[in-house]
Amino acid sequence: MKRDYYEVLGVTKSATNDEIKSSYRKLALKYHPDKNPGNKEAEEKFKEINEAYEILSDGQKRRQYDTFGHNANGAGGNPFGGQGGYTQYTSGDFSNMGDIFGDIFGDILGAQGGRRSGRASSQQRRGEDLRYDVDISYIEAMNGADISINIPKKELCSSCRGTGSKDGSAPKQCPQCKGSGQVRYSQGFFSFSQECPQCHGRGTVITNPCPECRGEGAVRKRKTVKVRVPAGVDEGTSLKVSGSGNAGANGAPSGDLYVVVHMKQALGFRRDGENLYTDISISFSQAAMGVEYDVPVLQGSVKVKIPPGTQPGTTLRVREQGFVRLGRKNRGDLFVKVNVSVPKSMNDTQKKALFEYAKSMGEISQDSKYQSDNFFKKIFG
Repeated sequence: MKRDYYEVLGVTKSATNDEIKSSYRKLALKYHPDKNPGNKEAEEKFKEINEAYEILSDGQKRRQYDTFGHNANGAGGNPFGGQGGYTQYTSGDFSNMGDIFGDIFGDILGAQGGRRSGRASSQQRRGEDLRYDVDISYIEAMNGADISINIPKKELCSSCRGTGSKDGSAPKQCPQCKGSGQVRYSQGFFSFSQECPQCHGRGTVITNPCPECRGEGAVRKRKTVKVRVPAGVDEGTSLKVSGSGNAGANGAPSGDLYVVVHMKQALGFRRDGENLYTDISISFSQAAMGVEYDVPVLQGSVKVKIPPGTQPGTTLRVREQGFVRLGRKNRGDLFVKVNVSVPKSMNDTQKKALFEYAKSMGEISQDSKYQSDNFFKKIFG
């Protein structure tokens, strides 16, 4: 006895078309014969869910099924032309299933090693892209730089000039796929194509392979590549060098090289985007009276006016002393955090002067007198 189609797809009778489609896709992928080779039970379930989906995905057929069930007109007939249920697939309309099976077969082929579809793989195979991580200094990032990197990569074989053939002869048509790069398989009610295992989708084979590259048309070598680092690059910036990736197989175009930039932090500086941050320490008297201070920058120093009465932790902004904004001419800013240092030791003259200052500020009674170091310690702890 046939199971209810809604039960087969695991949905309710009120399920929307999207819910039916989503459930069908998951089940079809789970029980597809390619994922369950030799499993007769999975094959039967795959047929069952396809049968159910053919009916429930079609509005008219679904209404008839909801009315008559598996036995149309209550007498075992089938309004869709089959006998004993909806098993006649040859006359069914599968146009609405194309997108689903495209996804399913894409997932299956992807799970079998990331192979591409026959149409794409029958073309020449472009070389793989490469990634190289490089460390640069803040100064190189600020001003821009030309750097050279030495990387292992596939280069065009000089012996066969990329043909892959020892004698330079042209590749021959693949006898298995007849030059299409695809082989066609049939499974149950469906047929689909996969990349040809003999020519790997190229459609041609090398009958007399080059001994240097073993028919690949490319050999692995180390090569020095020059890279222009533009001013203003930041941590993680990826720079593309077109055509500097691996050489393609049998003369196909090369891939690209992506150089990922990392920052070597400069001592005493922090970077955030185009802005630069640093700390300086000044004395109490400099903070109180103000001072013109030489603040170190990445290249040299810059004079910064510390205004009188500057409090500890104050941050001063110095414009245009940061990094160039990538693709622009103007720079970011330098932010200077001012710390006020307290002397760890003072001589008697300095202590007496500080005592008189504290008395003038009302921190000590006017009647008090500075008498000794012990007295000073008693007052200031």
